[in-house]
Amino acid sequence: MKSPSSTPELFRGISRNVALLGGVSFLADVSSEMLYPVIPLFLTAGLGAPVAAVGIIEGAGEATASIVKGASGVWSDRVGKRKPFVIAGYSLSAISKPLFALVGAWWGVLAVRLIDRLGKGVRSTARDALIADSTAPAGRGRAFGFHRSVDQAGGVIGPLLALPILATFEGNYRALFLAAFLPVACGVLLLTLVRDMAPAPRQAVRVDQRTAFPPAFRRLRLAMLVFSLGNSSNQFLLLRAKEMGLSDSAAVALFAVYNLSTVCAAFPSGLLADRWGRRGMLMASLVVFAAAYTGFAFASAAWMAWPLMILYGFYSGASDGLVKAIAVDCVPAESRGAALGSIAMVTGLAAFAASVAAGWIWQVAGSQWAFLMGAAGAASGFVLLTTVRR
Repeated sequence: MKSPSSTPELFRGISRNVALLGGVSFLADVSSEMLYPVIPLFLTAGLGAPVAAVGIIEGAGEATASIVKGASGVWSDRVGKRKPFVIAGYSLSAISKPLFALVGAWWGVLAVRLIDRLGKGVRSTARDALIADSTAPAGRGRAFGFHRSVDQAGGVIGPLLALPILATFEGNYRALFLAAFLPVACGVLLLTLVRDMAPAPRQAVRVDQRTAFPPAFRRLRLAMLVFSLGNSSNQFLLLRAKEMGLSDSAAVALFAVYNLSTVCAAFPSGLLADRWGRRGMLMASLVVFAAAYTGFAFASAAWMAWPLMILYGFYSGASDGLVKAIAVDCVPAESRGAALGSIAMVTGLAAFAASVAAGWIWQVAGSQWAFLMGAAGAASGFVLLTTVRR
């Protein structure tokens, strides 16, 4: 084991568990992001589904994940164990990948996507709570930022792996679905090296929100709820890029560029947030989101999708870990899983509504209004974050 003096300053405070969980997330994201950018193309071009179906599938999937996150977070607090939830969740997601190759209608994609998102719900809050359990309070922004960067690095590799597979099999999406199983299966094996570090289980039958969820946390949750009512699925960004004139291959490459910009933003944002303040950095990320969505609303040429997606990636990299770090800051140690699950459930259900609404608005009024709805949600969330005090 390395002594503290042998660890580069940049990575001080990144524990063994955080590093291992980052590796697991990297492999799982390679698998997921091989498929994510082609699913809307498979639905609309391969299965003939309408754009509204994309919104329903993504919205229902995220809603499922969000509800389960709330339950699994509370459960992991009560039993005092995180690792079993993490293993079960990643295993469900692994099983779902080859099942995509068997479907022949858009409702089949919905069923498999629900299995995948069920796995995400089971694992995510327990994993994030384990990261918090394994990290000193002063370094939580750094730890969550590191995890987000490593996770999204898989999102860079995944689409790049998908391109030669699609070229080799002449656009056969089903071959890609089968290939995506291998990396996530390796990630499940890597989880055997992770150590559980949950605090002692709580004896209470249910969470008392007056003590477990203080006012600062409830204000944070409200702000992210309002923001999420405009934060529709990223697949609408890919459909908008196609509408702007990008080919299927270019849309997949665009998603890799988005993930690369997320990687570049996440860890530095966490470092700066630990030093200068997490709330201010989160507010800045919502400004970037609003700028990117407004740009997508009014963009008229295909080349504009590239800088706008990079800008959107900066938002994504900065925001995800900061919300988790601020949430953990606001609650007692024994309620971390419940708090992370609560905020994930609320924002996920709001994102479900946002995705369904965006698909409907797109069909009725055009893509411009769907993206302006998202920009308005970010502006509202920004205002509400000014009320959050630890």
